[in-house]
Amino acid sequence: MNKNIQFFSHGCKFLVRDRIRIRKWIETVVHEEGCITGEINFILTNDENLLKFNLKYLNTNTYTDIITFSLSEEELIISGDVYISIERVNENAEKYKVGFENELRRVLIHGVLHLMGYDDTSSNEKRRMTRLENKYLSKYADC
Repeated sequence: MNKNIQFFSHGCKFLVRDRIRIRKWIETVVHEEGCITGEINFILTNDENLLKFNLKYLNTNTYTDIITFSLSEEELIISGDVYISIERVNENAEKYKVGFENELRRVLIHGVLHLMGYDDTSSNEKRRMTRLENKYLSKYADC
């Protein structure tokens, strides 16, 4: 098991369940994409903290469910910090009528895809990322 994938809470009390299984799943995804898992930190936080990051680093004054900072120094080694708003995940789960855990896994893998260089700024990129998210979400059951 890769202890380089860590989960932290900041500004909210939240504990990620099934951390060992999620680590294995993320390692599988990274490997299938031809990369190596470096240090990946998932920081579970609240809307206000993510809004501050959005303003400071992206000059955007909107709430978001995720902000990803790549810390990779080598192209194939995936490392970074992934900030996730638990409030947004919960709201999106209700909005899309999916379970909270499923939506959280979607956001986790979305962040990993960003760390691997995938983007979602255009319509085509968003569709591609959604296809990849769906592909890898279906593999969670195998881990």
